[in-house]
Amino acid sequence: MTAPTQPHSRPARSLFVTTALPYANGPLHLGHIMEYIQADIWVRAQRMAGHAVHWMGADDTHGAPIMLQAEKAGITPEQLIEQVAATRPAYLTGFHLSFDHWYTTHSPENQALLEDIYHKLTAAGLMYRKPVEQLYDPVKQMFLADRYIKGQCPNPKCNALDQYGDGCEVCGNVYAATDLIEPRSVLTGATPVQRSSDHYFFKMSDARVFDYLTQWIAQSERLQSSVANKAREWLTGNAEGSGEQVLQDKDISRDAPYFGFPIPDAPGKFFYVWLDAPIGYLAALKHYFDSGEARKRGETRSYSEFMAALDVEQIHFIGKDIIFFHVLQWPALLHFTGRKTPDRINVHGFITVAGAKMSKSRGTGVSPLRYLEVGLNPEWLRYYIAAKLNANVEDIEFNPDDFMARVNSDLVGKYVNIASRTAPFLAKFFDNRMPQTSVPLRSVIAASDALMAILHAEEIHTAYANREFGKALRLTMQIADGVNALFDAKKPWVLSKDASTNPDSRQSLADICALSIFAFKALTLFLKPVLPKLAADVETYLRCEPLQWSALQDLEKFLPAGHEFGVFKPLITRVDPKQLDALFAAPEESTKPAATAPPAAPAANAPAAAPGEITVEDFAKMDIRIAKILAAEPVEGADKLVKVTVDVGDGVRTIFAGIKSAYTPEQLVGRLTLVLANLKPRKMRFGTSEGMVLAAGPGGKEIFLLSPDSGAAPGMKVK
Repeated sequence: MTAPTQPHSRPARSLFVTTALPYANGPLHLGHIMEYIQADIWVRAQRMAGHAVHWMGADDTHGAPIMLQAEKAGITPEQLIEQVAATRPAYLTGFHLSFDHWYTTHSPENQALLEDIYHKLTAAGLMYRKPVEQLYDPVKQMFLADRYIKGQCPNPKCNALDQYGDGCEVCGNVYAATDLIEPRSVLTGATPVQRSSDHYFFKMSDARVFDYLTQWIAQSERLQSSVANKAREWLTGNAEGSGEQVLQDKDISRDAPYFGFPIPDAPGKFFYVWLDAPIGYLAALKHYFDSGEARKRGETRSYSEFMAALDVEQIHFIGKDIIFFHVLQWPALLHFTGRKTPDRINVHGFITVAGAKMSKSRGTGVSPLRYLEVGLNPEWLRYYIAAKLNANVEDIEFNPDDFMARVNSDLVGKYVNIASRTAPFLAKFFDNRMPQTSVPLRSVIAASDALMAILHAEEIHTAYANREFGKALRLTMQIADGVNALFDAKKPWVLSKDASTNPDSRQSLADICALSIFAFKALTLFLKPVLPKLAADVETYLRCEPLQWSALQDLEKFLPAGHEFGVFKPLITRVDPKQLDALFAAPEESTKPAATAPPAAPAANAPAAAPGEITVEDFAKMDIRIAKILAAEPVEGADKLVKVTVDVGDGVRTIFAGIKSAYTPEQLVGRLTLVLANLKPRKMRFGTSEGMVLAAGPGGKEIFLLSPDSGAAPGMKVK
C-alpha cells in the first residue's frame, strides 16, 4: 500500500489576499458576507497547508454619497465612516471571518500611495486634463453624478418618467444624463444646468497600456476564461482579442464639494473614489506591516521588502460587477508605477434571494445581522454557501427550504451523527479511549470504495485550492455516507448487548467504533475550512492538536489506540423553521414570536378597527397606482398567497397577495387593479413583496379586488 497523497509537501507560499472593499455608507449585506465566506474558506485551507497568508480588508470611504449622507445626518464624513467602521466587527466575528487586518481608505497611507501613483503616471505621460460638460445643481452648487439626476427617458418609444441619468429601467435604454427630458436634481428638485469643468484622465487608450494589458490578460493563470474573454472584449471589441484598441480613457477626478483626497496642485479637484479604493488594498497592507501586526504573525520582512519579493502572490476576490476596475484599470495602474500586479483575480457571481440580487436601496435581501439575531448558526450559512460555490462566475440562490434541508441532512444527519452514535459506545465499553482494532484501519479504509478518499486527501485539498468548494464537500459527504452505512451494517447496538461477556462481539464493536471515530476526525479535517468553530469543538472533544492537512501523513499516528477522548457534548443542532420565519419577517414583526408559516402578504381582506382622521398631507404620502397584472401563480406551501407580477407604470413589481381563497391565478392575469406602490418591501420566506394589492371584503371567499374605470392605464396615480 502506497502512502496517502498529502498536500503538505508543497513549497510554502506567501499570499497577500484581499476582498472587495464595502462602501462605508451602511451595513454589510449578504453579498458581502458570501464573498468573505468564500475567501475565508480558501484562506483557511491555505493556512492549513502551512502557507503564510495575509488577508486584508478595509472600508471604502470616499465619494459624494458619503458626503451627502453625513450632511443629512448632521455629522462630518469622518464621523459617519467611524460609526460604520464600529459596526464591522459584529459581522467579521459573527461569521468567523479570519481577516488579519481591517482598515480604511481614508488614511495617510492611502493618500501617500495615491499621490505617488498619480505623480508617476503623470511623469509617464499617462495623465492629462480636458474640459467635460456636466449637469450642475445651481441650488446645491455641485456637479451631479448620474445617480443624482432623474428625468424622462429620451427614447421616444418609452418616455418613462422618473428615470436615472445613465439609463432607463423600463426600456433598458442607455444614455447620457444631458439627454434626459426635463431633468431634475434628486438632491434639491432644481433643474440642473449644463456647465464645463476640467477633469483629469488616466490615458488607458495609450498604446503602451493596450500592449501591456493584452499580454497580462493572456496569462491564463490570472483569470477565469470567461473573465479574460470579457476583458478582451472591453479592450479590443471582441472576446477573441483581435481588433483595434477600443478602451476609453478613465475620468479620475471630481469637483468640489467632494469627500476624498485633493489632487496635488489642482485646487478644487479631488481624486475619484474608484481610483483610491483599490489602492486601499496596499494601504491596508502597509498599515498592517507598519503597525507591527505582520511581525506578530511571523512575517519578518518590511512592507517594501514584502511587496518586492518574488515569492509573494497577490490574490483578489471580487464580484462580477467590478471586473473592469480590477482586471484592466488596476493592473495598468500598478504596472506603470513600477508595482507588483495581481497574480490571480477570483471573480464570483451574486447571491440572490427569490431570484433578486441584494439591494440596499430597495431594502431587499437578507440581513446578516438579522440572521445572527434570530439564532441561526453562522456555520450553517458558511456550509450552505460553500456547497453551492465553484470556480465559475455563477450566481447562487439562497433558498430557505433548500438551506434547511441541506444543513439538517449533511451536517446533522451525516457528519455529526457519526460522533453522536459512536461516543456513547466509546465511553461505556472502552474507557473513553481509542479501541485497539483487529486489523489496521488503513486496510479497512483501502478496502472500501466509499472511505478510500481518506487516503487521498490531496483531491479534497486541491478542490479547496481551486475554489471548487462544492466538489470538496460532495467528496466529504460521500465519505460520511460510507461511514454511516458501515455503522448501520455492523449494528453496534446489537454487538453491545453481549460485548461485556463475548470477546468476539467486543472486538467487532471495537473495530466499528474505532473506524467511525477515525473517519469522523478525518471528516472534521476536511470540513475545517468551512466549519472552523465546529472543528475547534471537535478538536477539544478528540483532545488533538489543531488539524492541518499534514495530519493524515501518518495514519498510525492520526488516532492511535489508547488515545483518550474528552467529554462528548452536542456539537450542532438542526435548523428550526421558526428561525427562518423570523429571518424573513417584516421589520415591524421581528419582535413577535415566529410562526410556522409566513403571514400572508398584505391584502385588505379583513375587518379592522375604525381608523382615526388623517390629513391631506398624510394621504399624499401614499403612492396608490393603477397596475396591470401581467402574471399570477400560486405560492407552494402558502394557503392564502398568490404571487402576482404587476406593471406599475415605471417598472415591474412582484407582490404576494393573500387573495388565493377568492381568485385563481387565471382570473387575475390581464386585469387592472390598484396597488400601494411605496409600501416598504417586505421580506418573506417565498421572496420579497414590493407593494400591496388593494382589496375589500371580510375575507375568505369574500375578497374583492379594487378595479379602475375604463380608460385607466398602468402607472396612473390615485389622487
